[in-house]
Amino acid sequence: MVQFYLLSVILNIVAGYALVSSGTEPKGTKFDGIREFLKDGTIRLVLGILCTTVGFFKLLTVMRGDIPVIGDFVPSLAGMAVGFTMLLEFYRSNSNVTTQALEKLDTIFVANRRIVGIVGMVSGFVHFLFANVLFL
Repeated sequence: MVQFYLLSVILNIVAGYALVSSGTEPKGTKFDGIREFLKDGTIRLVLGILCTTVGFFKLLTVMRGDIPVIGDFVPSLAGMAVGFTMLLEFYRSNSNVTTQALEKLDTIFVANRRIVGIVGMVSGFVHFLFANVLFL
């Protein structure tokens, strides 16, 4: 569906940028307001939920003439990874409970959030530019 395609592209780019820019300092540019907006915990929670949900539904629904599941595999996985990273960050900042599995997920996703964000942004841009390419 075209709606999930558009949501996938926009959410991958915005949430990827939120992950990449989360640890940066203000530089006096026009993007400082956007960075501050994307640092808000509620905005990050909503972005995480939306990215994960759209990434999952992107596996199930495809554009007309595209191959199911495989057609949008990379943007779907990138969206789910970016969304899961944002949800895990939110959970870690609001919870005191730690388990060994949670620590392992934290070292995989949250410690590498810049890489996950870059992958999300790149997959969003490439998915926008090359709509009917297999895996993209």
